[in-house]
Amino acid sequence: MSFGEIITWPFAKLMVLFYNMTHSYGLALILFSLTVNLVLMPFMAKSKKSMMRTTRLQPRIQELQRRHEGNQQKLNAEMQKLYQEEGFNPASGCLWSLLPLFLLFPLYSIIRLPITRMMMADTSVVDSLSEIFTEQVSNLSARAAGYKEIILTNLAHANWSSIPEELKTKGLMDIDLNFLGVPLGDTPDWHTIFTGPWTWAAIGLFLIPFVSAGLSWVSMKVSTAINPTTANDAQSQSMNQSMNLMMPLMSVVFCFMMPAAMGIYWIANSVFGMARDYVLTKYYKKQLDIEDAERLAARSQREKELEAKREETERLKAEGKTEVNTNTSKKKLQASEKQKSEERKAAIIRDERAARRERLGIKETEKPASQVGNRRFARGRAYVADRYENPEAAEEATLAAALASEGQDSIDDTVENSEVTPNEQE
Repeated sequence: MSFGEIITWPFAKLMVLFYNMTHSYGLALILFSLTVNLVLMPFMAKSKKSMMRTTRLQPRIQELQRRHEGNQQKLNAEMQKLYQEEGFNPASGCLWSLLPLFLLFPLYSIIRLPITRMMMADTSVVDSLSEIFTEQVSNLSARAAGYKEIILTNLAHANWSSIPEELKTKGLMDIDLNFLGVPLGDTPDWHTIFTGPWTWAAIGLFLIPFVSAGLSWVSMKVSTAINPTTANDAQSQSMNQSMNLMMPLMSVVFCFMMPAAMGIYWIANSVFGMARDYVLTKYYKKQLDIEDAERLAARSQREKELEAKREETERLKAEGKTEVNTNTSKKKLQASEKQKSEERKAAIIRDERAARRERLGIKETEKPASQVGNRRFARGRAYVADRYENPEAAEEATLAAALASEGQDSIDDTVENSEVTPNEQE
């Protein structure tokens, strides 16, 4: 069994099951579409919820973009913080929304190759049927040759009584590819509108691409109506409008390129998709409303607790009752104790020196405001302590300080450098 046959095997078995149940190729395709939608429901639900949460976060995202315009690094950090607070992964719903596209390839394979892929018959069955219906398949065009198995399936159905039993035992089935009088194995031809024939089969075949495109457009309009986006810039709105137009147009193009069975599948898929979208939107709207309310209440409670802690800390500071943080590391505690010890030693030395000078009758010279330790002009020779608090007199005081510092040494010999404490240094 080839890789392609392995991939299409579950799809083929499902289609054969539904055909045997309904004896209608069109109903089998509709039931197949319904089954696919039900199987993908959990994944599509995840994608839907992600899209709805993204929509709800758009006002806050736009506010961050406005606030941090021009600073992409800060914007990315704030966006990541927002996603973490909301417990949201913006990429979580992207992959699931692409799953239906991957299903089209095996489905197209079993529609285009009904004998070898849907019926899982051997290629020798195709060769034998080609010999039986040599006249009908000997002069096929290049395009028709790609759908040779569909032609042989139609011929086998029309001449089923004359088909050898050997081929039936090899897996060949009697499948009618018509649905409501429309040959779903045929490819719609846009020339029909000009050249005919004006039969129901031809007209129905011609209408399938447009019905598919119309339902695709209605599906997107319904989705937008029940789950509106918050895109308020012209570029986003223009992109959304372009997508709403391009998707139906592409549906028309593809339907005119493939057997009509694909169009029936897309029609059914659009109908089931609208129903699924409506149900999921109603369900997740209620759920997200509850989650948002709980998240808002939790955030409000955290803010109240933080505010209460801040007020308690301020009260304890005012009363001098602040406690040592027990979470502080041992190294930091040792450094703090060492600093306090050095400050106490420096204070004792200052007191002893002051007492000794007083006993000897030595008067303390006035230190300039710029002095730090024994460095008399550490803060500058024109330093004025209140230059910001008293700007009117700052200029005069600065000139006075500069004149007073002229001729003085920068080192004060009457003060030892060891007197400087960590709190006195800048």
